[in-house]
Amino acid sequence: MGRAHEVRAKAMAATAAARSALFMRASKEIYMAAKSGTPDPNENLALRSAIEKWKSQNVTKDVIQRAIDKAKGGSAEAYESGRYEGFAQGNATFIIDTLTDNVNRAFVEVRTAVTKRGGHLGTPGSVSFNFTECGLIEFNGTNRDEVEEALVMADVDVMEVTLDEDFISVKTAPTSLNDAKNALEELGIHEFETCEITMIPNDYVTLSGEDAEKFKNLLAMLDEIGDVQAVYHNAQFED
Repeated sequence: MGRAHEVRAKAMAATAAARSALFMRASKEIYMAAKSGTPDPNENLALRSAIEKWKSQNVTKDVIQRAIDKAKGGSAEAYESGRYEGFAQGNATFIIDTLTDNVNRAFVEVRTAVTKRGGHLGTPGSVSFNFTECGLIEFNGTNRDEVEEALVMADVDVMEVTLDEDFISVKTAPTSLNDAKNALEELGIHEFETCEITMIPNDYVTLSGEDAEKFKNLLAMLDEIGDVQAVYHNAQFED
């Protein structure tokens, strides 16, 4: 999948609303991570991982620091996670994770976006059975064999290491993500395009024409919803 891989549907912040939503989801995740332990990324692994994840998506230092300061200030604000599964054009399926202080609002906004773009929500488990949760690390490089050897030597539970031109993708068991990152840093790799827990589809569908356009519009609409934390799907698009 490499560079072309669209499973994570990263926020591209193409609009002001998308950029605002990107900052909001980053702030919530960093705040929750800071509240889960000490608000010091040097001592809190979850917080450090959250910061690195959102920095890779161009979230500003100010947004990150405000979220940490909010946790330090003893804010009692809490967020509840949710998951919605559904179907779209051309047998495409998707999973939408939310993190919100208002579950009803999150559900209405997600349902509205999905139905407006021609999809429909399914029941819990109707889609997720066809996805595999894993740790995903992506970075520039060509030394695939050296990377794989370093991971194995560090006892990382590696699922797959792939090379796409000058881009390496490492998939691990979810619990091995941080061990894999540490092993790669020991190898001298410190810049990661992706380092997160994600959901990878077991198979893909290719969308083109009107189906592709409608599905891309759905992803863009979801990207502008601040309560939507992540979107995973099994669609690929024809060039």
